[in-house]
Amino acid sequence: MPAIEVGRVCIKTAGREAGEKCVVVDIIDEKFVEVVGLSVKNRRCNIQHLEPVDQKVEMKSEDPEEIKKELEALE
Repeated sequence: MPAIEVGRVCIKTAGREAGEKCVVVDIIDEKFVEVVGLSVKNRRCNIQHLEPVDQKVEMKSEDPEEIKKELEALE
């Protein structure tokens, strides 16, 4: 199973954005990460509410719009 790391593509499993793909942008601590996605706002998220997938995005910049373009290219 892939680990939670910066650039890892995940699927949200809880909340109003459940079922949506997102990318881990930053690891805040052992329980929370910051995520961004096409229909997921740039916000912190509990790691227990994420299911990592085998895909990973190359983090070229910290700009959320660039990360969204990289995620869109994977689909």
